[in-house]
Amino acid sequence: MSPNSTARHRATVHKIAICAAALIVTVLPTACGAAYADSEPGHAGHHSSTADGSEVEVGGEDAAQPRPDDEAEGAEEAEDAGAAGQDAAGQDGDQGRDQGRDQGRDQGGDQARAPAEEEGDQAAAAAQGEQEEPPAEEEGGNGDAADDELDVLGTDCTNSELEPHDGFEEAPRCVSTSFGEVAAEDQSPSLLITEAPQSVKASEDFTITVSTRNLVRDRFLGAAAGGYYKESSFLDESGIQRGHFHTACRMLDSTSTAPDAAPKPEFFLATQDNGGGADADTVKITVDGGMPESGTAQCSVWAGDGSHRIPMMQRADQTPAMDVVRIPVQ
Repeated sequence: MSPNSTARHRATVHKIAICAAALIVTVLPTACGAAYADSEPGHAGHHSSTADGSEVEVGGEDAAQPRPDDEAEGAEEAEDAGAAGQDAAGQDGDQGRDQGRDQGRDQGGDQARAPAEEEGDQAAAAAQGEQEEPPAEEEGGNGDAADDELDVLGTDCTNSELEPHDGFEEAPRCVSTSFGEVAAEDQSPSLLITEAPQSVKASEDFTITVSTRNLVRDRFLGAAAGGYYKESSFLDESGIQRGHFHTACRMLDSTSTAPDAAPKPEFFLATQDNGGGADADTVKITVDGGMPESGTAQCSVWAGDGSHRIPMMQRADQTPAMDVVRIPVQ
């Protein structure tokens, strides 16, 4: 063999040895699942775990390098190692393909079974009378079938385009204050005008006597201070309505058509005297200054809760706590 051929042969053997060594380091630990990245800061390279749990350096500055004198021996070892590496790689590839097929079948089977199992669970729940609850309705919506049947427009101001009511006497507004407490039918407030003059002279004082029942006259939020429609209705510990009552007198333009509600009355008074209760009692209201002119005066009285609304009743056919008289003015 010529010197040039010998040199080329040695170079070839040298390359084969290096490749075989690289293949041993790269393929075998990975195929065994033992290589991992060191997560501790300051460590360079990778490590592999041995059977006893100790760590062995796989790469780094102190890794052994092949010597020129060992090239021939290295070539033979390289051939053996290369064959072993190919076998290991082939086995690893076969295992990968087998695992891939198994995982694919498992995942595909799980995905295919999921809808069927879900339908089976729903069918079983339906057979046992168990059904999932429907999603909650948004606030302001009609929350049950009864509301839908009655075509309820809403139960708060969620769907209103009006500005919120702020407790002052402004309108149009939308009031979000809840209705509050309502008394039992046998404890519902009532009142009656028991005495009123048959006629009065213009600008002359007169007196109206009012009887109230089931009304504790201890609660009055000033409307001018922002207490109008601000507070919910409340009962006392005995179930009696807390509030007050109003008296208003106005002149009627006609006794054959409904009057305009906008003008202020000639007289208005809210009575909160800390009296009243379950039993009936009477209160005398003096209309100071009387009516300004001759004609027909309408004097009305009506109960109010703490925030000026006529108290609610248990039944729709109960008469609200109000009364009216007409008084000729000379």
